[in-house]
Amino acid sequence: MAEKQTFYITTPIYYPSGKLHIGNSYTTIACDVLARYKRLQAFDVFFLTGTDEHGLKIEQKAQDLNMTPKEYVDMMAASIQELWKKLEITNDGFIRTTDEQHEKAMQKIFQKLLDQGDIYLGAYEGWYSVSDEEYFTESQLAEVYRDENGKMIGGKAPSGHEVQLVKEESYFFKMSKYADRLVKYYEEHPDFIIPQTRKNEMLNNFIKPGLEDLAITRTSFDWGIKVPNDPKHVVYVWIDALCNYITALGYGSENEELFNKYWPADVHMVGKEIVRFHTIYWPIILMALDLPLPKHIIGHGWLLMRDGKMSKSKGNVVYPEMLSERYGLDALRYYLMRAVPFGNDGTFTPEDFVSRVNYDLANDLGNLLNRTVAMINKYRGGVIPPLVSDVTAFDLDLENCADDAITEFEKEMDQAHFSLALEALWKFVSRSNKYIDETEPWILAKDETKASELDSVLAHLAASLRLIAILLQPVMTHAPKEIFAQLGLPTEKMMIKNVSYFDLPEKTTVVKKGTPIFPRLDLEEEVAYIQSKMTKNEKQKGRKAMKEAGQAEFDPEKTTLKTTKKEIRFDKFDKVEQRVALIKDVSRVKGADKLLKFRLDAGDEGERQILSGIATWYPEPEKLIGKKVIAVTNLQPRKMRGEISQGMLLSAEYGDQVQLITVPDEIPAGSLIG
Repeated sequence: MAEKQTFYITTPIYYPSGKLHIGNSYTTIACDVLARYKRLQAFDVFFLTGTDEHGLKIEQKAQDLNMTPKEYVDMMAASIQELWKKLEITNDGFIRTTDEQHEKAMQKIFQKLLDQGDIYLGAYEGWYSVSDEEYFTESQLAEVYRDENGKMIGGKAPSGHEVQLVKEESYFFKMSKYADRLVKYYEEHPDFIIPQTRKNEMLNNFIKPGLEDLAITRTSFDWGIKVPNDPKHVVYVWIDALCNYITALGYGSENEELFNKYWPADVHMVGKEIVRFHTIYWPIILMALDLPLPKHIIGHGWLLMRDGKMSKSKGNVVYPEMLSERYGLDALRYYLMRAVPFGNDGTFTPEDFVSRVNYDLANDLGNLLNRTVAMINKYRGGVIPPLVSDVTAFDLDLENCADDAITEFEKEMDQAHFSLALEALWKFVSRSNKYIDETEPWILAKDETKASELDSVLAHLAASLRLIAILLQPVMTHAPKEIFAQLGLPTEKMMIKNVSYFDLPEKTTVVKKGTPIFPRLDLEEEVAYIQSKMTKNEKQKGRKAMKEAGQAEFDPEKTTLKTTKKEIRFDKFDKVEQRVALIKDVSRVKGADKLLKFRLDAGDEGERQILSGIATWYPEPEKLIGKKVIAVTNLQPRKMRGEISQGMLLSAEYGDQVQLITVPDEIPAGSLIG
């Protein structure tokens, strides 16, 4: 039996400086869709993602939160892995640049490049953006600040982040040594960088003007991989990060079996903002290591908002959990794959999202399934008739359309043109709906001489739905199984490789009554809901402004601060009873991703139960057992997800994090706070 052809696909590894939004999730979902598709094409797939955990920005973020860098990245890596689990990402590996294997391999790589003369020690002076972890020349900056004498004193990177002048000893990589070889590789491999416009940008903006040697270490901070034999230097975050694609497969370790099997990568999927690092620095590193280059680097566009990029400061961030929890994961995954045209930016609007769900999913696909199941039940007692070709005048056209859909879908998916692949499939969905109108099965059912035509129509509709469900499997994780189940077919995955429209099992019994897999949404109501979630960030920003301005009240509509202090009388505050409570047990609430159930000893009336929506920030809640917290104990009990909650736990919000307020162990449970 021949071995399967391998396919290695990677996301960029994410910088855990904040919570990931749907723009970040787009890349991972896109890779997941391609990985699922290749598996259904009988490929042996390895799909890698992970986190990029070193650098000055992480060190500063941890300090701001009074945490060690390792504590901070452990917390963020756990939350990112939990997000990928919720989005049903099927990654085979998850690398962290703090993994011991990666750090050891990175030191070996550095030493090898140093020994062969590709790295040398020098001194660097330049403008550095902490937020971007990147150096910029004056000409690359979007804005430059000068003093009264015209001397440059600062500026802004293209990202809008401030830069600062950095002067320090640094090791340099001889990028210039490999520039001509890189250009030649571009010429000999025209599909190395996808789309073509990204390659032209790299050549014209960075390589042809002269590729400068790259400073690859820092001495001004400590959070990073130490340079062998010179530990005051830590490896520059981008060099460290890029090597993850090979160290995750065991390169530089005692076991390089995965590396030998899967390298070179078939696809590195990255956002367009980091194409330069992946198409200039990374190929040169690989050339210096005498390793094959990845086959394709895809620089996709961004998912933008009406007012530009998603930004917490703009209050326009949309998080994937919010959409998937309310509308279902399939709706989110489908929308993201349709919304970003290949190579270009897409724009998210609540109106477009809800309309896509209503028209594409509820009207087109959902209606096709509902009508088909209902008619098979009504006219044939729930049994799908055998599929026979060319009985009605419209059968052959539908069959040809099915063949075209398979061909187009596979062609576009092979090139990671997700929106075009779905567009091709939806042409077939529309054609199948039109087939119902053309054949008018309700008319055929009234004429016994038309029984064979009615059989053909019902069988063709079932075959169409089966094919649609098979092709949708990489994109949607639930709807295809629902379609199979409603058609009475096995719900396990069906291969896309060699799929045929005519492989419909005979005499299959459909469900008695199908449940709509995509209920129609109220446009006005759902748009308002999404907008309210988007503006929640603006309100949080307002609360922060209130604290900084002495409890001034923030008016988000006027975006001004009104210095009207909201004060309460002491006697009202005095009515709130707060006690120290010992956590006896903590567990997750079934069916509620965000809720934790606490069993507490507050020293007042035996044990009490409190539910708190902080599960996101405590991936290992059992570690809280034995800690002492502050509970509000005289609130009226309320029911949440069928459980009684007898109070509230006090927590602190900072940045994207929420943390329970704990008290010293020596304070007895039941002690009053006040």
